[in-house]
Amino acid sequence: MYTHYYGFTAKPFQLSPDPRFFFGSRAHSRALAYLRYGVSQGEGFIVITGGIGTGKTTLVKSLFDELHSNPSHHVVAAQLVTTQLEADEMLRSVVAAFGLPYEDVGKAVLLRRFEDFLREQAQQGRRVLLVVDEAQNLPLPSLEELRMLSNFQIAEAPLLQSFLLGQDEFRMTLQDPDMEQLRQRVIASCHLTPLSDSETRNYIEHRLQIVGWQSDELRFSDDAYTAIYRYTEGIPRRVNVFCDRLLLYGFLEELREFSADAVDAVGQELTQDDHPVAGSGRTARGNRSRLRVSHAMEQRLTELESAMDTVLKYPEWQDVQMERLERRILQLEPAIQALRRHLVDLDRRMDDTLSDEVETEQQPLS
Repeated sequence: MYTHYYGFTAKPFQLSPDPRFFFGSRAHSRALAYLRYGVSQGEGFIVITGGIGTGKTTLVKSLFDELHSNPSHHVVAAQLVTTQLEADEMLRSVVAAFGLPYEDVGKAVLLRRFEDFLREQAQQGRRVLLVVDEAQNLPLPSLEELRMLSNFQIAEAPLLQSFLLGQDEFRMTLQDPDMEQLRQRVIASCHLTPLSDSETRNYIEHRLQIVGWQSDELRFSDDAYTAIYRYTEGIPRRVNVFCDRLLLYGFLEELREFSADAVDAVGQELTQDDHPVAGSGRTARGNRSRLRVSHAMEQRLTELESAMDTVLKYPEWQDVQMERLERRILQLEPAIQALRRHLVDLDRRMDDTLSDEVETEQQPLS
């Protein structure tokens, strides 16, 4: 809809990770440098953590794009999106991720099969890289299983390297006393932080430029950028969601320039906020709370989409994946109810606060 109106070649704020849109903020550039360093070392674990929507998956896809475009790296890489995998399931998932047969065999056979694969790749001058996404979902025994897989060696040279990507809580997981041996094998770690105010502006303009943005067709005022940052708190996925809706709003309203007023209009649509201007500071905080709730739900749906993608990628493994998908759906319903209760409670508290402010303003001066 709005892509033609603004002369774009594609949607600039699509949610699906695309390495074309990678933006090298200070934190993301540092994290990508650590991943490149890890590839150059060819051993140990690299840990990248960050909150929901901070760009961990896009970061890895950018790395994969580099590896594919430069065959001299000689790296065979696979990515695994985890969903509460137990230790035996983890091994089976890793084997499947590299396209090896895994059905109707025990753990000993799977280990031997995977070791043979690693040795074969090493003999052909290739290294094997496993990227584990959503690592915060893994129980400690599953993480220990990953560490054990890193023990495969030829002449003291490791055959498998692993990158672990997880949300904030994964940092606490790694501090568990039982994770001491895994921590000793972490050669670098980095935590992704949200974009700053200025980086958010640069991020928006970067994505627009990728799709052919012309400033005479679309402009943003300085206060519009500031307002977008206020609503999204510099979290890339939130920025994508917000700006996609903003451009749709601009198309429907036939806007060629976005002001803070237009941004606020979209912010109110997204948060379904009908409160009056009084108490605007608290309303803005309520807006951010609602956005956080919205994005928590979005994360749940993203995990379901990842599980479905795995089903489509490995049709021979549908029985196991469908069982996990069903468990994920069952977990989603209580989350929906909890989020609804949170929104109702938030509305009630904001109404009470606004009522108190109005009563205070109406009291006569003594």
